[in-house]
Amino acid sequence: MATLLLVIIYVAFISLGLPDSLLGSAWPVMHGALGVPVSFAGILTMIVSGGTIISSLFSERLIRRFGTGKITAVSVFMTAFALFGFYSIPSFIWLCIFAVPMGLGAGSVDSALNNFVALHYKANHMNWLHCFWGIGATAGPFIMSIFLTGPGNWNRGYLTISIIQICLVIVLFLSLPIWRTFEKEKASAEEKTKNATVFHLLKMKGAKPALLSFFCYCAVESTTGLWGGTYLVAHVGLSAGTAAKWVSFFYFGITAGRFLSGFLAMKTNNKTLIRLGQVICILGGFFLFLPFSDYCKLAGFILIGLGCAPIFPSMLHETPRRFGKELSQAVMGIQMAFAYIGSTFMPPIFGFMSEITGIGILPVFLILFIMLMIVTSEIINKELHQELE
Repeated sequence: MATLLLVIIYVAFISLGLPDSLLGSAWPVMHGALGVPVSFAGILTMIVSGGTIISSLFSERLIRRFGTGKITAVSVFMTAFALFGFYSIPSFIWLCIFAVPMGLGAGSVDSALNNFVALHYKANHMNWLHCFWGIGATAGPFIMSIFLTGPGNWNRGYLTISIIQICLVIVLFLSLPIWRTFEKEKASAEEKTKNATVFHLLKMKGAKPALLSFFCYCAVESTTGLWGGTYLVAHVGLSAGTAAKWVSFFYFGITAGRFLSGFLAMKTNNKTLIRLGQVICILGGFFLFLPFSDYCKLAGFILIGLGCAPIFPSMLHETPRRFGKELSQAVMGIQMAFAYIGSTFMPPIFGFMSEITGIGILPVFLILFIMLMIVTSEIINKELHQELE
């Protein structure tokens, strides 16, 4: 039962990754077709991430009422519906409207599945779980690049991803009896979980730097994914199709890194994996600076992806250990909310900054937030040293 359910969760995380990387790959072409400035991509990401913040904060209540299985299936259906809307939109305003269900569909399921795995499975499964997210995130821009360089267009790229999502929705709805059986078996354990207000959670030792770490991580990942393609087109001089393929290597780095991190997690702890990933991220940021071959930029994106790989799943898996199993779902919800606050505000802020400074400032922006993430991570280690050791 537990193994079969884990496979279903892996499939669900593919669906979470598919739409996350599409906009950054398609936007160099989309903004011209829609007749809007390039910085308007930040508005869309703000709407999408804003929806995830709201649904993450309400995730504990929704999961208690409807169960993890139903929340997962309905959420993926919402993203499939939103992607079909992106395919058929007549204007930028409609794109903004369909961005709402896109965001609402992601928050609750993300929080629910991450906490579920953190409570019931080992650290290697958390890394492999997010590896499957990387499979979706890598496939998204690759599929989009086919339509950008071929006879189709970006609309058909969104339609293709929407159809894939619908297939995943069918699988998830068929799996609902399995979820119900498992949730009944775990009902007694779930009754031991505690409710807590946001203010109570913020007062917990290590909570504030933990939330800042999630904020910084998502600022780095989302800004790289959204603006990487535009950086390669406008600053490096690549074609839109080539840039989309190169950005897919950033997500490939995340995917491959999380596959390897799953094995490393069997030999080392989460703290070590987080530090290793942060060092590799810094190295990737400096590779973007190198004034040599364009392939140095490609190497930089791959290294940032590899560095990002173990950080997020390792921080998530530490949640029950840091704050207790009774509060893990409540803490997970607010952590995901802060993660998406980073995704919401930092890409558009960078977009508006780039109109003043130029898109070439991307490496500086990324390195600053990686450094801040390192500082906050070490503060957590210091504050929780006695509890965790």
